[in-house]
Amino acid sequence: MAATLLPTLSPPVSRAAAFLLLRAPPKPLRTHHHLFRSLLSSASSPSTPATLRSLAPMASAATPDRRDLLMLGIETSCDDTAAAVVRGDGEILSQVVSSQADLLVKYGGVAPKMAEEAHSLAIDQVVQKALDDAHVSESDLSAVAVTVGPGLSLCLRVGVHKARTIAKAFGLPIVGVHHMEAHALVSRLVNKGLDFPFLALLISGGHNLLILAHNLGDYVQLGTTVDDAIGEAYDKSARWLGLDIRKGGGPALEELALEGDPNAIKFRVPMRQHKDCNFSYAGLKTQVRLAIESRNLRCTDGIPISSATAEDRQLRADIAASFQRVAVLHLEERCQRAVEWALKMKPSINNFEVLHQINMLGLA
Repeated sequence: MAATLLPTLSPPVSRAAAFLLLRAPPKPLRTHHHLFRSLLSSASSPSTPATLRSLAPMASAATPDRRDLLMLGIETSCDDTAAAVVRGDGEILSQVVSSQADLLVKYGGVAPKMAEEAHSLAIDQVVQKALDDAHVSESDLSAVAVTVGPGLSLCLRVGVHKARTIAKAFGLPIVGVHHMEAHALVSRLVNKGLDFPFLALLISGGHNLLILAHNLGDYVQLGTTVDDAIGEAYDKSARWLGLDIRKGGGPALEELALEGDPNAIKFRVPMRQHKDCNFSYAGLKTQVRLAIESRNLRCTDGIPISSATAEDRQLRADIAASFQRVAVLHLEERCQRAVEWALKMKPSINNFEVLHQINMLGLA
């Protein structure tokens, strides 16, 4: 979502807490292929300034017209198998997701080996359905895009293997996509009026990033995660509170928080003494665990909230609400500082993008 920058940021939207779990540390953001640059530049859009057209040169004069470009995208970085077909002008022709929600519940989170097996079982059907829904075949494609990181290596290789198989069989180029860069740029597919520069907050189970996007492939990282990301804190807190996490720890905790008092427990806001844009949720996560244990809620015993008394449930709801208030406040404070920095570097900036990996069950 995009919002015009104001002197004070308004509170983030409430569903910003449903995240997938990513583990690998972020790598330098980089675009690997001219077709990917072309796809995300949206240079053919009437609302895009002419100056952008020079930012995504095609490889040669023989490259087809943008609308004739067809890209198959494959994503297996963590616990969902996904594929989509996108036209060169940004039109999304199809998108298919196979969820591993049941595995998340069974193993209490992402089990890499089990996730890899689930990807292997689903990948062929997911890709074929994406092609069928778009009414195209592999021979119609211009290229295959696939997530190459960050993510779980066991899971990533399933998608990469599928992409290589298709590319080899049909003589197609492969576009290696940096997961976090894609999140930063994908809003340009659906928001043709979003021009550079813009500030983006990327939040997930494994990463928090604040970046200033100057151009395609040109980013300044203003802040990152120094320990645990917000999604990790939400998921662990939800488990300790005995919540049903089949729809994700974020949505489950948020639902319980609606019943609680956000000021009941005075959790400390992380990193207030640090005058930078970095994020830290390890300390807040520890505060939640100590609050649960001090109230004899026996978080380590896995007592489900369905077995809780009315008084017990209210205590858990107060912890959830207090945690959520501080977790979002930390985001807000870091973003406010990033806005100040970004405006000094790029006074012309007027968009702030909040981009998060949404749990596909119910919140997409």
